[in-house]
Amino acid sequence: MEEKRKNKRLELSGELILKKLGGNEEAQTVQIVIHDCSKDGIGFATDAQLTVGNNYEANLTLWTKEVLHVFVQIVRAAKVDDKFHYGGIFIGMPDADKMRIQVYETVEDQLKEQETNS
Repeated sequence: MEEKRKNKRLELSGELILKKLGGNEEAQTVQIVIHDCSKDGIGFATDAQLTVGNNYEANLTLWTKEVLHVFVQIVRAAKVDDKFHYGGIFIGMPDADKMRIQVYETVEDQLKEQETNS
C-alpha cells in the first residue's frame, strides 16, 4: 500500500486531561496509548469516550522523558473491542514543539538504521 501521509508517524506515551472548558469541576487524567504521532496530530487509543470536534489537553512524553503539553482536537473516532481509537490534530502547537517531534523522528530513524546495519 502506498504511504500517503505527509509526515512520518511515531509511537509515544501520554495522558489526556479531561475537563469541560469553563467548568469548575476538577480535571481527570486518563492514560492514552499513542500509536502514531506527527508534527500535525496524533492517533491514540483509550478507555475514555471522547466527543469528535471537542478539544482536549494532553501531555505527550518523548523518548528523552521530555513532556510536551499540547491541545488536541478530535477529528475521528472508532470503537474496537473495548477500546476507543481516536485521531486528532494539534491546535496552536508552537513551532519549537513541532521541531522537537521532528528531531525525535530523525533520532528514531537513525537508531532503526543502525539496528538493521548491525
